[in-house]
Amino acid sequence: MTSPPSEHLDGIGPISVVHSRRAQRLRITVKPSGVRVSVPHQLTLAQGREFARSHRDWIGRQVMRMQQRLRTQAGASRNLPTLSDEDASEKLSIRLSELAHQHGLTFTRLSIRRQKTRWGSCTPSGAISLNIALASLPQNLMDYVILHELLHTRIKGHGRFFWKELDKLHAQAVDHHRQLRCYSPEMMQTAMKVQP
Repeated sequence: MTSPPSEHLDGIGPISVVHSRRAQRLRITVKPSGVRVSVPHQLTLAQGREFARSHRDWIGRQVMRMQQRLRTQAGASRNLPTLSDEDASEKLSIRLSELAHQHGLTFTRLSIRRQKTRWGSCTPSGAISLNIALASLPQNLMDYVILHELLHTRIKGHGRFFWKELDKLHAQAVDHHRQLRCYSPEMMQTAMKVQP
């Protein structure tokens, strides 16, 4: 199997340049796993490489921001507790039930999973999914995510009314939403805390 074509940018390193069926336009994605240029099929990979070269400064800034964010996340997570999957699941299940009861909210089902990018979600039918890594977060951030998903059983979307109601349930919702950016589910699972 051959590796995808790449462009090497000084100070940044290799960038994968690939055709994508879903791409409507040239798109650059910067992730911990690397930099990727998605190229629509009507364009050539050479055009994708040229696009990367023309956006070199922007890519460099994004890579630096991502590296800083990863350092911040690693520092923030260094002193968090280590939990087994069983203990983490029990902790999340109990806390979800407590907060639902305390605020008069209901849910239809709970699933606890390992997800790379999401802390939680809520379906239109009221089924809540929580990321197992939540159990290792500070209590106030874990409660924020749980209440956020519980409120979605009543209010769909993230409009102004949703945030106003969430602030009533969790007085520092906006602040905790910002603080949560110091952590990533993927980093929490791979770097440390929730053991397999």
